[in-house]
Amino acid sequence: MTAEEHPELLQRWNATLRAARAGHEGPDPAPYGRNLLSRWAEPQRRYHTVDHLRAVLDRIDELSDQGAEGGELELVRLAAWFHDAVYRPDRSENEERSALLAERALREAGLTEHEVREVARLVRLTVSHDPAAGDLNGETLCDADLAILATDPDTYRGYAAAVREEYAFVPEDAFRTGRATVLRQLLSLPRLFHTPYGAAVWEEKARDNMEKELKELTDMPETE
Repeated sequence: MTAEEHPELLQRWNATLRAARAGHEGPDPAPYGRNLLSRWAEPQRRYHTVDHLRAVLDRIDELSDQGAEGGELELVRLAAWFHDAVYRPDRSENEERSALLAERALREAGLTEHEVREVARLVRLTVSHDPAAGDLNGETLCDADLAILATDPDTYRGYAAAVREEYAFVPEDAFRTGRATVLRQLLSLPRLFHTPYGAAVWEEKARDNMEKELKELTDMPETE
């Protein structure tokens, strides 16, 4: 899969990077966008794909329409492009490596040091999805990234199945244990969503989906 198969996404990238530079000179955005799209299309991905990238960008747009525009939205959008740009299911440092990639690429692409640091900070925040109170940029990115949890039951089941495919190398019992731990950690958070819109529209549905998945995981008989 190449960038030419996603011209609308490449156009969105180009527009976002140019807007973030606010008229400052810099290199052509397109090669950076093509590189990122090639990363998002790597064969080991089943959920963390171009479709996920597009969905996060769409949710950021949705949140901006609901009053989240007070943050630096172009930087939030850039963070969405980078947040899973490095992704290996068998490694634990994906977010850190993605943040380092963002730092290198965006400095070269002409962003200021403040802007580079902010994008990298947001990428690293997707480890915990727990932004500090008042961190509007972080709230927007984290809510957009977790919005998949609040989709309709069929879409949610497809998401869960795709996550399982990404971890196909993990034995079933070990996967169920690990996945259940992740779900419990998320469910233990006081709030999954931090923007007013996310809290009002997505919170209850997401918790319902996760509780049902957790019940299915823990009710399944042990395999021999």
